[in-house]
Amino acid sequence: MFYLTGEYAHQMDTKNRIRIPNKLKGDEKGLYFSKGTNNCIFVYYEAGFKELIQKIEEKIKMSDEGGQLALRVFAKSFTYVEGDAQGRMILPPKLKQFAKIDKDLVICGAGSHIEIWAKEVHDQYFANEDVDFDELFKKLDI
Repeated sequence: MFYLTGEYAHQMDTKNRIRIPNKLKGDEKGLYFSKGTNNCIFVYYEAGFKELIQKIEEKIKMSDEGGQLALRVFAKSFTYVEGDAQGRMILPPKLKQFAKIDKDLVICGAGSHIEIWAKEVHDQYFANEDVDFDELFKKLDI
């Protein structure tokens, strides 16, 4: 297992193409994009994607209607996106709209996956991270 870290400012071009930063880039041609929490986009490499789906399916019983709905909504939001010869990937329109991405974006390593944020949404979400760092760090329970 590998861990993805760091934060990178980027821009989407007029054809809705983005580049995954080299420090977050693996050897795979394509990645799995989905809706994420707090209006970001989650991006998984194949191994991480398979592990995530397996974990979710192990937790949710077939008779758990709410859990099944959550799984279906999350799973149907996934789109496999292949990069072109220059390593650019087209951001799926539904996910671009969900994440409120216009042009400026922030791409972050988030441990097992990558997150793509509209810059404005990212800046608002993380506005107090330095002020609250000690309290936030305690929540990691390490």
